[in-house]
Amino acid sequence: MKQYQHSTPEPAGPSLSAIGTWALSLRQIHQRLAPHFARPEVRQQALLYLQAILSDIPRKNGWQIAEQAKQARPYGMQRLLSRAVWDQDGVRDDLRALVCQTLHPPPLVPACAAHEPVFPVLVIDESGFPKRGHHSAGVGPQYCGASGRVENCQVGVFLYDKWSRNMMIQIVGTIGRSS
Repeated sequence: MKQYQHSTPEPAGPSLSAIGTWALSLRQIHQRLAPHFARPEVRQQALLYLQAILSDIPRKNGWQIAEQAKQARPYGMQRLLSRAVWDQDGVRDDLRALVCQTLHPPPLVPACAAHEPVFPVLVIDESGFPKRGHHSAGVGPQYCGASGRVENCQVGVFLYDKWSRNMMIQIVGTIGRSS
């Protein structure tokens, strides 16, 4: 009798236990960034914004982000991004240090194999998406690689791990270009 054999590979992705730690990890990152916010209300709004951006809501505009954060209107999120007092450079620097520390932790033992990479290869990809309207952030006439011409387009920036070929991070936001 022939042994049963799976015809499809095991799905690649995080385990349920790994997913369960994400909320705690986000709160730890938020605590690390807390000194960069002038007021506790802004600090709390930043956590709500991060939770909404990392959620599975299909469209991440002001209204949907506010709804995800259980707010009646998007004004709090808009205020966070436009007028609230916080140290943007300090947040950027802390996040950069966290990413570098996570991707390149101090070695516990010296590298044993010569072919083993010391630091992972990451690829940053700026990709354009054709858009028909002007309602999304960063939409305007600009070169769009997908169509090969200048048209209304939104640009996203992605970070990929070269070996696993999985997208690691979609850098939130768009690159807006003035027309």
